[in-house]
Amino acid sequence: MKLNRSNKFDGVSGPLLTIVMDGVGLAAPGGGNAVDAAYTPTLDMLMKKYPMVTLRAHGKAVGLPSDDDMGNSEVGHNALGSGQVFAQGALLVSNSIASGNMFESKTWLDAVDNVKKNGSTLHFLGLFSDGNVHSNIAHLRSMIEHAKKDDIRTVRVHILLDGRDVGETTALDYVEPFEAFLASLRSPDFDAQIASGGGRMRITMDRYEADWSMVERGWHTHVLGDGRMFASAEEAIKTLREETHAIDQDLDPFVIAKDGKPVGTIEDGDSVIFFNFRGDRSLEISRTFEAGEDFDKFDRVRAPKVYYAGMLEYDGDLHIPSHYLVNPPEITNTLGEYLANTGISQLAISETQKFGHVTYFWNGNRSGKFSEELETYIEIPSDVVSFDQRPWMKCAQITDKLIEMLRSGKFKYLRCNFPNGDMVGHTGNFAATQCSMEALDLQLARLLPVIDELHGAAIITADHGNADEMFEMNKKTGEPKLNENGTPKAKTSHTLNRVPCIIYDNFTADRYTVKEDKGEFGLSDVAATTVNLLGYEAPEMWDDTLIEIK
Repeated sequence: MKLNRSNKFDGVSGPLLTIVMDGVGLAAPGGGNAVDAAYTPTLDMLMKKYPMVTLRAHGKAVGLPSDDDMGNSEVGHNALGSGQVFAQGALLVSNSIASGNMFESKTWLDAVDNVKKNGSTLHFLGLFSDGNVHSNIAHLRSMIEHAKKDDIRTVRVHILLDGRDVGETTALDYVEPFEAFLASLRSPDFDAQIASGGGRMRITMDRYEADWSMVERGWHTHVLGDGRMFASAEEAIKTLREETHAIDQDLDPFVIAKDGKPVGTIEDGDSVIFFNFRGDRSLEISRTFEAGEDFDKFDRVRAPKVYYAGMLEYDGDLHIPSHYLVNPPEITNTLGEYLANTGISQLAISETQKFGHVTYFWNGNRSGKFSEELETYIEIPSDVVSFDQRPWMKCAQITDKLIEMLRSGKFKYLRCNFPNGDMVGHTGNFAATQCSMEALDLQLARLLPVIDELHGAAIITADHGNADEMFEMNKKTGEPKLNENGTPKAKTSHTLNRVPCIIYDNFTADRYTVKEDKGEFGLSDVAATTVNLLGYEAPEMWDDTLIEIK
């Protein structure tokens, strides 16, 4: 499985660098477009002077069920790194539920049998929205309905409030109808209740080991029932909002109690299903449930013996978790694997927040390297603060190291991710996101002369939009929705906009042409473009290239 040399083009003489500007989409000026509002002379120059096409980065173009589904960094990097489109988490789960395969799986049957055998409780824990990025509440509803059909008597739900992939203060839009749904199912033989919750950026859903204290707070909330008590999730959300003015993703944890006691702690003999389908923010809580006595990330106080399962296998190499309901897509024949087998040296670099995206997700949800000799992965530790406080994040440090690696001459192909547009965009802070784009632009200005110095080239693109739409818009008026104080209502989710793909090449650009942009290109077309620029033919199973060799 090696690449074949092109008989038309020897490739760029120097290194080829792919720059992923995470969360940088294309949108019209105004409407909270922090990309356009920022002072970005380098990016502006690139878009005007060099060949650029737009790429689809959401919906069916990245394996999601419909074009109403926003893209995300995981599926985006899957597509960038594999050159193919695979059915992804949400679609896989929906198909499994529709076919009934989920409820015939050994994992589901074992989880149910464990509860029946012990006369215990079935717990569901996960992101509580229909954002379709990490989870979908429709999947949760289906599982609860089927649990009742399977004669489960007690169900408890632990909700992680979103406000990131959906509107920033929409939690009650999900809680209120869900409470009605549970009420419609309850009977003398079936007791289903919300047991705990909190904002996704406060508890449970840490990733890349950036802040284990989030997981610790979640453990105390969901498992131990240790936290501020409320009579209902609705009461908790309203009270915490009034007290803190925080958006949903940042709300403090809460425990639902009756007569002064938590209604749903997790105990020995219970079954627990983590219903997120996306892996990055599912791994740490899964490890915490499955770890033995040698677990050292925090004091669990007690570690109940439960049957734990994930919606998917979140890490296929480390096999986390041990049990899962739906098999993940088998992503094969990736760019990284082909390059390694062909003997091409590679560097992958980002800071902690996106390190897994240029490695694990880029390589088709695969941990580790294809070649220890030919591949180098560098992680720059992220700040453990809200990113609107330091919107430049670690982009300068990434660039420092990247320049060093470029000049080392060790690598023919390099890839990096600048997380600024996405991670700061998710905070909803327009000014900070504008600042983050300006910080990113400074790094592009530093990198381009080095690429020229080495007679190299660069592919400058993004994995999805975010910073390009920072305000919730009124579709009828075309104006931003307003908060009570008259300020624009922040949008913290990804967008459905296309992303740029710029080919920067001052030495061999006369050897090929960039194809006409007819609106059909997607992220998966970047892999074939990459190997073409390196002087190789793309594998037949990959999607099309963006260039045509003369």
